[in-house]
Amino acid sequence: MLLARASNHSTSSAVRLVALAVGVMQGMPVNKVITSIKAGVGGTLGSLALSWALVPCIGKMLADCGGAQRIATTLTEKFGTKHIQWALVLTGFIVGFALFYEVGFVPLLYVGVPMAVVLSVTQGFLPPHPGPTAIATLFNADMGKTLLFGTLLGIPTVILAGPVYARFLKGIDKPIPQGLYNPKTFTEAEMPGFGFSVWTSLVPVVLMALRAVAEMLLPKGHALLPYAEFFGDPVMATLIAVLIAIFTFGLNRGRSMDQVMKTLSDSIKIIAMMLLIIGGGGAFKQVLVDSGVDKYIANMMHSTQLSPIFMAWSIAAVLRIALGSATVAAITAGGIVAPLIVTSGASPELRK
Repeated sequence: MLLARASNHSTSSAVRLVALAVGVMQGMPVNKVITSIKAGVGGTLGSLALSWALVPCIGKMLADCGGAQRIATTLTEKFGTKHIQWALVLTGFIVGFALFYEVGFVPLLYVGVPMAVVLSVTQGFLPPHPGPTAIATLFNADMGKTLLFGTLLGIPTVILAGPVYARFLKGIDKPIPQGLYNPKTFTEAEMPGFGFSVWTSLVPVVLMALRAVAEMLLPKGHALLPYAEFFGDPVMATLIAVLIAIFTFGLNRGRSMDQVMKTLSDSIKIIAMMLLIIGGGGAFKQVLVDSGVDKYIANMMHSTQLSPIFMAWSIAAVLRIALGSATVAAITAGGIVAPLIVTSGASPELRK
């Protein structure tokens, strides 16, 4: 954990230093570079910090009350041993909306590829996770449409890269390293019900999706649109989910308010360093724009015949391999390809 935090700290510092270096090398006055970095950090975090601070609260309460274990064990029983991979895929898809990648591995898995794939997809495709949310903000993409498109694209991705691909790995039988994973096991009485666990986890997703559907189907000026936009806003959707989780995962499980508040406080620590990384990505994007690099990138990319969506994916894929962190790679790639959004005409939701 300490190594991970140190790595995140170095990554966030590196992104800001790169932004500073790019600005200086492009001939920007130093004071203008600092102003640009501040504007980028503020502009990115200003619209993300509230909703993003609430997301881990839901996941932490889900994990601490045994809700994640309830979802996993129930689906495993329903699907049976023969189809356990599909149970894990569905488990990962449900808990992946609320849990960050590193806390989503429940229970101990001997067929972990499907779970790893689905957690990667939710982390990379779907708001309110940090990468997709930050990129949607950079691109001025509609968050609800981003969620819908991400879900539609994520389902076949999970099926192909998870259960289908895992069939070719049956001959690999490696023992789990001792001490790698020591989860808390909850008793039947300690865990919340399956319905409570699922629906509480999916509240923000449902509200955001309903907003997107309403905006696509209802005409402008319809009386229901303001309500759909209000309750489907990422901040409001996650806040409602947290309030529901405080009851379903906390007070209703016999936990005191002090215990619930302790869980909420602990959850905030998960994202502290991530906010710095996302802010660094926003600073990098803003320096590219203010220094004129964005126009150079746009002109260079427009001279090719490649799809702008494919170019965005290629840049993100290369950065993912080079940097390791999916969130940092996504935000950095978003800053690089942001200039294409206005000029290419491609959907910003799909380009995410």
